[in-house]
Amino acid sequence: MSLEFIIFVLFLYLNLAFFIKQNFLLVMLMKLEMVMLMLFISMIFMILMFSVEYYFLLMFMVFMVMESVLGLLILIMLVRVYGSDKFNLMSLLEC
Repeated sequence: MSLEFIIFVLFLYLNLAFFIKQNFLLVMLMKLEMVMLMLFISMIFMILMFSVEYYFLLMFMVFMVMESVLGLLILIMLVRVYGSDKFNLMSLLEC
């Protein structure tokens, strides 16, 4: 099996695992980071294969960091308000 196929299968598995119902926000954030990391690795392979510039990779890394910071900010706010990051403790109707 080629490395690209293994990365593609792992990417699909992580996407499926991300959409399965989770109870904790931290677990969802970790799965989202793994999906972004696999997407980043596949983009590196594509860029090396086609020999294009790396500026898009740099922008993608910036957006990955921004997404991580916003996810941690939401996690901290939820823990401060509800005392836990468990989803069934909070309701969207309370907002």
